[in-house]
Amino acid sequence: MTLLESKNGVQYFTFEHSRDYQQVQFKFLDAVKSMDPNNIVALLQLNPYHIDSLLQLSDVCRIQEDQEMARDLIERALYSFESAFHPLFSLTSGTCRLDYRRPENRAFYLALYKHMMFLEKRGCPRTALEYCKLILSLDPDSDPLCMLLLIDFLMLRCREYQSLLQLYRDWEDYRNLSQLPNFSFSAALCHFCLSQQEDGDHEERNRHRHKADQLLQNTLIMFPGVLMPLLDLCSVQPDARVTTHTYFGPKSQIGQPPALTELTVLYLRRSCSLWKEAAVMLWLEESVREVLHRVDASDPLVEECQSKRKQRYQSAPRNIHRHVLLSEIKEAVSSLPLEVTSQPLMGFDPLPPPDSIMSYTRPESSSMVLLYVYSLNVIVLCGSRPQIFPWFPLRFTSLPLVPINPCVAVSTSNR
Repeated sequence: MTLLESKNGVQYFTFEHSRDYQQVQFKFLDAVKSMDPNNIVALLQLNPYHIDSLLQLSDVCRIQEDQEMARDLIERALYSFESAFHPLFSLTSGTCRLDYRRPENRAFYLALYKHMMFLEKRGCPRTALEYCKLILSLDPDSDPLCMLLLIDFLMLRCREYQSLLQLYRDWEDYRNLSQLPNFSFSAALCHFCLSQQEDGDHEERNRHRHKADQLLQNTLIMFPGVLMPLLDLCSVQPDARVTTHTYFGPKSQIGQPPALTELTVLYLRRSCSLWKEAAVMLWLEESVREVLHRVDASDPLVEECQSKRKQRYQSAPRNIHRHVLLSEIKEAVSSLPLEVTSQPLMGFDPLPPPDSIMSYTRPESSSMVLLYVYSLNVIVLCGSRPQIFPWFPLRFTSLPLVPINPCVAVSTSNR
C-alpha cells in the first residue's frame, strides 16, 4: 500500500501489485476465462493468498452452500490485505480514502462487503453496521458500493435511531436522501420507534409521533408503488378502499420508472421484516387512510411528487446497479436494465467503473497454453480424485494456511 497524497486532513492511499503478483493476476484471469473453478483451485494451491482467487472461490462455495469455507476464504483475503497496510492507514480514523477506480483497491471493498453480509446473516447486525460505516468512509463522496442503500436497515436492526436521524439530517442537503425510498421510509420508522419508547419524555414522544406521521404520509405519496407489495410480503390483506383506489392500485407499480422499481424492490425484499410488528402495521394503516383523504382532496403535494417521479428516476447510476448485484436479492437483480445484464459480470469485479485507473496492463501472450497447464495441475493436485468436474465438487482441505510469500503478496514493503 502506498500513500498518494494528503489533502485537507484526508489521506489518499492505494494498494499496489508487485511484479510477481501481476503475473499471478494474469494467470487468474486465464482461469476465470476457462469457466472451470478447478483452475482457480490449482492457482490457489501455489498462491494461497491471491485475493481475487479467494473472492471468486468464495462465491462458488457459497453457491454450493458451503458457508463455512466461503467465510474462511473471505477472512483469508482480509488477512492478506491487512498484512499490506501502510503504517499510516487507519480503519477507524475516517480520514483514509481508497479510490475505487483503481482495480487494486476494488478487491478490498468487495472483501469487506462480503464479510459484512456474512456477519449480518449470522445475527451480528451491530458488527455488520461497523463494517458498513467503514466501507462508506473509504469513499463517502462516490460511495462505489452504494452503502446508503443498506446502512439505514442495519441501523434500524441495531436500534440506532438517533444516529440514523442524524445521518439523515446531515446528508440530506447534498445527497438528497429523501429521494431514496429506503431512507424516506426508514426516517419515518425511526421517529415512530422513538415515539414508542416508554422511558422517554411524554412531550418528546408526541413530537416524534407527529413527525413520524408526517414523514410516512409524504413518503407514501412520493412512493405509492411500495404499499401493496409491502402488505403482500407482510401477509396483510388491505382494506377494500385501498385495493380499489387508483393511487395505490396496480397502475402505481406498472407506471414506475425503471430506476425507481429497482430501488423499491431492493428495499422491500431487504426491510419488509421491520414492518411486521402489530404496532407498526396499525400505524401504517392509519397513515394510508390519511393519504387517501389527501389524494381525494387534491393535495398539491400529490401532483408535485408525480412530476418528481417522472423526472428523477429514469436511470440509476452505476453504483446502484453494482449494489443490487452484490445484494443477490433475486427480485432486485431481475429488475436491472438490459444494458447491465447483457454484459459479462464477474464476481471479483462487478461492473468496473468506465473511468478506471489502470496501473499496469497485460502483455500480449497466449492464454491457451496457460489453461492447458492449469488443467494438468488440477489432475496432479487432486491426487486420488483426478476427475475434473465442470462446477466445483472439490473439497479444500488441501489448501494450506501458509505464511504470505513476500514476492507474491499485494504489497508487503510496509508490513
